[in-house]
Amino acid sequence: MRLRLTLAMLATLIAPPAAADWQATLDAARGQTVYWNAWGGDERTNAFIAWVGEQTEVRYGVAIEHVRLSDTAEAMTRVISERAAGRDTGGSVDLIWINGPNFLAMKEQDLLFGPFVADLPNAAYVDLTPGAPATLDFTVPVEGMESPWRLARFVFSYDSTRVDAPPRSMAGFVDWAAANPGRMTHPDPSNFMGATFLKQALVELAPDPAALLDPVTEESFAEQTVPLWAWYDALRPNLWRQGETFPENESVQQQLLNDGEVDILMSFDPASTAAAITQGLLPETARVFVPEGGTIGNVSFVAIPYNAANAAGAQVVANHLLDPAVQARMQNIEVLGSFSVLDPARLDEDARASFDALPTAPALPTLEELGPTLPEPHASWMTRLTEEWARRYTR
Repeated sequence: MRLRLTLAMLATLIAPPAAADWQATLDAARGQTVYWNAWGGDERTNAFIAWVGEQTEVRYGVAIEHVRLSDTAEAMTRVISERAAGRDTGGSVDLIWINGPNFLAMKEQDLLFGPFVADLPNAAYVDLTPGAPATLDFTVPVEGMESPWRLARFVFSYDSTRVDAPPRSMAGFVDWAAANPGRMTHPDPSNFMGATFLKQALVELAPDPAALLDPVTEESFAEQTVPLWAWYDALRPNLWRQGETFPENESVQQQLLNDGEVDILMSFDPASTAAAITQGLLPETARVFVPEGGTIGNVSFVAIPYNAANAAGAQVVANHLLDPAVQARMQNIEVLGSFSVLDPARLDEDARASFDALPTAPALPTLEELGPTLPEPHASWMTRLTEEWARRYTR
């Protein structure tokens, strides 16, 4: 009996199954436009997303339409509305920059496509061993339902001409503010930056920080937040405008520092201060500091809704974001300055050299200067924390 091989059978023999599957994804993606729903509040990030779209269109025939959000929940609400309307295919959202409570909510409601991360060729450059940072989102296992693309660390910045010694701990902010009334503030906790300020204090002050890694309960919330509210009650009267009003977001707070109204600001991007200096948005004397015990850090992810019209194209974009050359450009302070999610041990010599050659700046901290990375509390804590802050401090 003679064995007859078709072209398709021959291709399967030549290419490993995973490679063949990825080629099928590339073929399906060509010609698609990926509607990437992502926070649009930072022009450097917006420019980087636009550049990624130029790259994916040239290389893979996949265009990107950046749907700029003020809150990630906007995209999640759209997907929920589409499911309620029975729109289980052809959805309007293809890719979401997502983290924390929004990811947890979408995962729990089966609103996500996947798992898909293990199928991305460039995922080989990421440490995906159980418990690694890229496998957890605010302690919630990712399970391949979202792909990492940038690292974030909570940091503070100050004008070194006006501040000799910034606080060395979250507890120390109380004494610093008392000595410098009106010279600091924080974004409204309805914004993730303001919420992170509260979480950072909670992680330091909670009687049992390990309890924050579990889903919040009324009992644990009451027990762990007692020191936090005592701390905030002492801090608030000495905040900018006596803590009666707060900047809407990080950008507004940055303007306050640049205008000399406050001396300290906060960010979830260690490179943002150096970048703002080059753009003329902060004085050249601005510098970054972190509390001695370290700060909260997390990984930014992209996820694909279950009903995405262009899921193949979304996977191509997620994979391209993990390309070492793309990650090196992202980490370049002159482009974006966000730290890479790639594992250096998994890179070849040329890729490691490209990272080593990146420019630096006086206001750009090193990883060593940033100190330990503290885990985010479980996503449910952030929701409960901001609700309780609003109940206590807004009228």
